[in-house]
Amino acid sequence: MTGEVYDRDKEVREAEMAGERALSSLREADKQLGSARNWGLLDIFGGDTISGIMKHMKVSNANKYIEDAKRDLMAFRDELDDIRDIEGLNIDIGGFLTFADFFFDGLIADIFVQSKINDARRQVQEAIARVEGILRQLRSHY
Repeated sequence: MTGEVYDRDKEVREAEMAGERALSSLREADKQLGSARNWGLLDIFGGDTISGIMKHMKVSNANKYIEDAKRDLMAFRDELDDIRDIEGLNIDIGGFLTFADFFFDGLIADIFVQSKINDARRQVQEAIARVEGILRQLRSHY
């Protein structure tokens, strides 16, 4: 023991801040994936080179935010672990670490890409809901 005094309120605040950072990254990823989906639909139904470029740019942006979200979710998990006597407020990072790791792994057709965009967006939205739920519990019980 280093002689530090455990400050539960401080640990809860740090967990809340980490959760908010994760939510911010996830929400931005969702926004970029929504935009990529729209550009993808345009691309499928008669788009041109510009719509294809925009779709891939939005997917690339989403990947950046997904990577940020992975890092932020791990920090959130670590902060939750720092709170003593916490029960039932943990986040399984394992499932989130596989989000959207498929984007530029051999894109074959616009429809296939559109399906992957939709899958990634669903996963991001599920992660948002889980983080929001944990933050609600953290704020109401701790």
